[in-house]
Amino acid sequence: MTTTPVAPVAAPTHRSLTETLPPYRVILHNDDVNDMLHVVRALLSSIPELTPERAIEVMLRAHQFGEAEAIQCPLERAELYRDRLQSHGLTATIERA
Repeated sequence: MTTTPVAPVAAPTHRSLTETLPPYRVILHNDDVNDMLHVVRALLSSIPELTPERAIEVMLRAHQFGEAEAIQCPLERAELYRDRLQSHGLTATIERA
């Protein structure tokens, strides 16, 4: 009786959450069209994780420095949040963190 050699089974590799879903930054850009209250309301309705205090901080940072990171999250959520901000007439982009 002959037996066929069996290839060793490789142990499964475990990837971290950030390797599986790398974080992306949602960047809010300053504009001279929308008032500050509109920007804060748009941030709060577009990104549910933000508190009112954080939304004000993001708005002020974008106003003072030209842009501000609103949140870091996986790509699909970042695209959703960017699109929601843009639907409010704001300029937002995403970039890998």
